[in-house]
Amino acid sequence: MTALVIADHDNNTIKSATLNTITAAKQAGGDVHVLVAGFNAGAAAAAAAQIAGVTKVLHADAPHFADALAENVAAQVLAVASAYSHIVFPATPSGKNVSPRVSAKLDVAQVSEITKVISPDTFERPIYAGNAIATVQALDAVKVLTVRGTAFDPAASTGGSAAVESVAAVADSGSSTFVSREVAKSERPELTAAKIIVSGGRALGSADKFNEVLPPLADKLNAGLGASRAAVDAGYAPNDWQVGQTGKIVAPQLYIAVGISGAIQHLAGMKDSKVIVAINKDPEAPIFQVADFGLEADLFVAVPELVKAL
Repeated sequence: MTALVIADHDNNTIKSATLNTITAAKQAGGDVHVLVAGFNAGAAAAAAAQIAGVTKVLHADAPHFADALAENVAAQVLAVASAYSHIVFPATPSGKNVSPRVSAKLDVAQVSEITKVISPDTFERPIYAGNAIATVQALDAVKVLTVRGTAFDPAASTGGSAAVESVAAVADSGSSTFVSREVAKSERPELTAAKIIVSGGRALGSADKFNEVLPPLADKLNAGLGASRAAVDAGYAPNDWQVGQTGKIVAPQLYIAVGISGAIQHLAGMKDSKVIVAINKDPEAPIFQVADFGLEADLFVAVPELVKAL
C-alpha cells in the first residue's frame, strides 16, 4: 500500500499542516508519496523531499497551478490516483476545497477530518461538534481522507532524502479563473501554527476593549490572537481570528480563553490544546469544564494584572 499526500504549499514552502498529514498517511498507507502541484514550485518540491518518512515527491509544474484552483489540482490528483491506496489531504481550506471533487470523481466516500488511524481502512473522526467520536470503516478500493492536523504529531521537516520526480501537468480545465486574493498580514504568529494563543470572547464588550485588553498579553507571550464566534460576529475581531468548528481548529501548547463562555462550537476548535487557561467571572461557564487552570475573576482586572506580573 502507498499513500499520496497532497501538499498544501505556497510554491516556495510546505505548510505545517502537511507535516501532520504525512504522519497520518504513514500510519494508514505504509509508503508515503507527496504531490506538489504548483508553478515555479521547485523549492516546495525540494522541501517536501526533505520531510522524514517521504519516499517520493511528484512535482507537477504549470502556470494554472499557481493559485491551487480546485478543478486543476483535482485533475492532477486524478491523473496519478490509480497508483495509490490512499489519497490524503490536510483538512485546511485548500485541502477541503479539492478533496470532495477527487472523491466524487473517483466515486468513493470521503472520510473527513480523521483524528486517529485504527487500521488501513478504519479511522476515527469527530461528530456532533466533537462531542462524539465515530469509528468509520472505508470499504472503497481507494480511501480519500482529510486529516485534522491537531490530532497527529508533525513529521520532521528534515532528515528525508526522497527522489523528486517530475510528472506531466494536466491541461488547464478552463472552468474557473483566479481573480484576486486579500491576505491579512500580521506580525503575530498565524493561529494554526502558534504555540500560544490568547483568545477573547463576547464578554470583552467592544472592539475597543478587545484591542485594549488582549494585545498586551499576547505581546508578552509572543502569542497569536484568536476570538470566539460571538466576538467575531459582534465585530470585535476579524473573521480570520475565529477559533471553533466554523473557524480554525487549533491545538497550541497554551490556550488562554478570556471572557469566553465555552460554547460547543468554540470548544470543538480548541479542546485539543495542551494546556487551557480560562478567565471568566461566571463560575458556571462551560469553559471551566475543559480548562486545566481556571481563574474566576473580572477579566478587566485579571488580565492587566497578569500582564504586569509577566
